[in-house]
Order: sequence, then structure tokens, then C-alpha cells
Amino acid sequence: MELTLTTPAVLFPAVSLLLLAYTNRFLAIAGIVRNLVNRPDVAHDENTLQQIGNLRKRIQLIKWMQASGIGSLFFCVVSILLLYFGLAFAGKATFAFSLFLMLLSLAVSFTEIVMSGIALNVELKRVLDRK
Repeated sequence: MELTLTTPAVLFPAVSLLLLAYTNRFLAIAGIVRNLVNRPDVAHDENTLQQIGNLRKRIQLIKWMQASGIGSLFFCVVSILLLYFGLAFAGKATFAFSLFLMLLSLAVSFTEIVMSGIALNVELKRVLDRK
């Protein structure tokens, strides 16, 4: 299979959009944390402690999502450089690693989305328990 300079370049828009989405998720969680910290009436009940634990895990996951997405973009650029200088095998291997990092980023993103759903269910449980 021949790998041209344009093949890795196709990954650029996808990675850029993913990094933007990851940043938006991070900012949303940062807003939730700031809101939680600034509320004087925050009860330290089991529900709140579960939410704090969930938020901490999600922040870690988002950092891994961003790191692997940035790594994917980095190795994609390295792949283009290697292909430009005629190092086809090294370029292919680097591009393959770039794709692996993208898959890792997407898998971690899926995990974070599942955790987000769990957090919402914990909140819904709190609402139902008030009745």
C-alpha cells in the first residue's frame, strides 16, 4: 500500500474537531466543579461525594483524551515529514501509531461519556429520593 503526503493530512480536521470537543467537555466539567465549590449549601452527603469522585475521574479521562489526541496529531505531522523526506516505511509506521493514538483517544472519550451518563443518573436519583 502506498501512503502519500495527503493521507495523513486527512486526519488534521478530525483531530482538530475532536480536540475542540474535548476542550468543551473539560470546560463544562470545570464549570460544574466551580459551581460546586462556590455553593455554601453543599451537603457532604453520599450523593455529593459520588459526584465529586465521578468528576475527578472524568477530569483525568479528559486529560488522557486530550493527550492522546495531541499525540495523534504530533505523530501525524512526523509521519508527513518522514514521507516528505522519502522514508516511506518510517512514515507508514508513524502514521499507524498516530491512528492508534486516535483510537485510544476515542475509546477514552467513550468511557468518559458513559461516566457522564452515570453522573446524570446519580443526580436523577437525588431528585427522586427527595419525594
